[in-house]
Amino acid sequence: MAQLNLILLAIFLSLMVSILATPVESSSLTKHKNSQTMTYIESSCNGTLYPNLCIRCLAKYAKSTINGPQHLAQYALSVSLSRAVHTRGYLLKVAKELKGNKREYPIVKDCVNQITDSVDQLSQAMKELRRLNQRGSTIDDDMLWHISNVETWVSTALTDASACVYSFPGHRMSKRMAAIKVKAMNVAEVTSNSLFLFHKYASRYRKAEAITTKKP
Repeated sequence: MAQLNLILLAIFLSLMVSILATPVESSSLTKHKNSQTMTYIESSCNGTLYPNLCIRCLAKYAKSTINGPQHLAQYALSVSLSRAVHTRGYLLKVAKELKGNKREYPIVKDCVNQITDSVDQLSQAMKELRRLNQRGSTIDDDMLWHISNVETWVSTALTDASACVYSFPGHRMSKRMAAIKVKAMNVAEVTSNSLFLFHKYASRYRKAEAITTKKP
């Protein structure tokens, strides 16, 4: 019995030592890191066309690790794709309900096609960005080609979403059509912000490539 108690005591002490040896990040340090990340998000969003929207969308990543423009661009594209997918689902639902409505159905149907194209383009951009991130930091024609692909796809997604917005009249819309326009506008705005943040990420590689090219 005494031997069993000694064994249990030894196990208990070893567990206590293990727990005490495990580094615990203080709440104040965590808050400080979150504050630094939030400050970085805010400063990065200031150059976008829709800074407040940019900050609101990316604030949820303040607790994540953001190692510079690369991660920020990836998170921003993820937000754009998520908004586009959600809006497409809403539009498909409304289009079914509006079948037979000769005035509103054609507009919504075109909008479905445009937002679907945005979803496809943003999906391609996300895949290409992952390939780009896997390449490392070597600057060559292949890397610049991947960068150009992402920019092209995100720009096209922005054009498609904007076309959906502009297809609606500026006044005398039903509440449902006004809601669709707002959702499409949101996709266009977050995609515009994503494109800016990706340009910011890509610019350092273009500058480095320009310096390398000038060398004799």
